Amino acid sequence: MAVEDAKWYVIHTYSGYEAMVKDSLEKLIENNNLQENIFEIQIPTEETLEEKANGKKKIVERKKFPCYVFLKMIYSNDIWWLVTNTRGVTGFVGPQGRPLPLTDEEVARMGLVKVAVNVDFTVGDDVQIVFGPLESFVGKVVSLNESTQKVMVNVSMFGRSTDVELDFVHVKKITAVN
Repeated sequence: MAVEDAKWYVIHTYSGYEAMVKDSLEKLIENNNLQENIFEIQIPTEETLEEKANGKKKIVERKKFPCYVFLKMIYSNDIWWLVTNTRGVTGFVGPQGRPLPLTDEEVARMGLVKVAVNVDFTVGDDVQIVFGPLESFVGKVVSLNESTQKVMVNVSMFGRSTDVELDFVHVKKITAVN
């Protein structure tokens, strides 16, 4: 079996245990020679601007999905047993605690892997936001950055025109229907 056969799975952890679970799983992989079964462990984070009580703003790194750790692995009952018996893990996400692999679309949307996305929109095109807090908003493409896979979209929020930066995979071109 090779890394091409591996899929992304999600494990649920106790609140605040994500980093400890990741460390424990890394030790488990090393101690049991599981490099051929578990290839990657991620705790997706994002930077957000937070305003403190004294009015100062600070950039804080937050977990995108608190209480969840993502594993790229080749599933087997033995691996399931080892992972679910790791301290801090409450189980896999899936029916009856049995792992359900993420689809390629879910993996791209969650930003687990940076996939080069070919876009069918250019500056000036109308696009719809398909993911995140602004889902279903419509806007106009202001700029594209191929290297970071980001698009700047001008949307109207609360009667004001606002530019928002989004990942390519979070928007789709609106095609005119005749």
